[in-house]
Amino acid sequence: MAGMTTLNTQFLLRTNLWSRQIKELLLDELNALRWVRILSDFPDGLTINMPSIGEAEVADFVEGQAIKYNAMDTGNFTFSFDTYKYSANSISQKFKRDSFYSADVIAAFVPREHRALMEAVETDIFAKMNAGQNAGSNNIINTAYHRWVGQGSGQTLNFYDFAAARFALVKANVPLNNLVAVVDPTQAYVLETQTNVTNLLTPSKKWQELPEDGLVNGFKFRFNIYGFDVYESNYLPAITETIGSTSVTNGVANFFFSATPGDTLPVVGAFREQPTVYSKFNMDLQQDEYATFAEWGFKTYRTENLINVLTAATNVVVP
Repeated sequence: MAGMTTLNTQFLLRTNLWSRQIKELLLDELNALRWVRILSDFPDGLTINMPSIGEAEVADFVEGQAIKYNAMDTGNFTFSFDTYKYSANSISQKFKRDSFYSADVIAAFVPREHRALMEAVETDIFAKMNAGQNAGSNNIINTAYHRWVGQGSGQTLNFYDFAAARFALVKANVPLNNLVAVVDPTQAYVLETQTNVTNLLTPSKKWQELPEDGLVNGFKFRFNIYGFDVYESNYLPAITETIGSTSVTNGVANFFFSATPGDTLPVVGAFREQPTVYSKFNMDLQQDEYATFAEWGFKTYRTENLINVLTAATNVVVP
């Protein structure tokens, strides 16, 4: 007799095995909240008012002639909560009893819900930065453009855009400290592969490491361009827009600004409710329910400290 073989003992063999490890998602880094001035003097109500005072005027003085007293211009910046979101999951009692992975699933509810809300926060901050400017306009401040289409080939970023952004900030009296550029990954690729960048970096041993590691390390460029530290983000607003005679279709907004802490930051924001978890047992449905809620608002605060360069990401061919 052949004895016990795989042919006559198929009921003793496990054809499918299940790993104790659950495959996790790869998540990118979220950065936008660090560039927001968070308001804390918002105990109640829906709208906060922030008055502003303009500059004083200068006039020629003529001896023996009465001076003229002027009033400085005043303004009022208003800010409101406009976003209330939640992320919720539930698990039935039967699934908890029957599933080998029920404990892992329950443990994932709260961190996944928190992450989903923070991705919504990231997206909303960049959307409000874009909404803080007038679409279809160069948004000129002190004779300098603050919104334009990328000057590189195929409506992409190049070094001229960085120089122009720095010029616009200088004209707007923005401190040139902690300069930041947040660009779409396609535009980072364009910058990394420009011939003049490759030639510039060749002589130095430090830059010879770039072909191995790339220009970006930890979502941040390893050197800056005209003073700008460059970050990549997958959460920048999609753009279809015409400025002057130039149209961008299926494009993306790339932002340049000074991240000097305090009153200089380009965006203000506040949380009415930080991501907060609520849980309960639903008797009718026989399930545990977990829901995370958050309420917030963001708004462009310093339009003079915000440059928006629109690029056509679909024109970038990555082999």
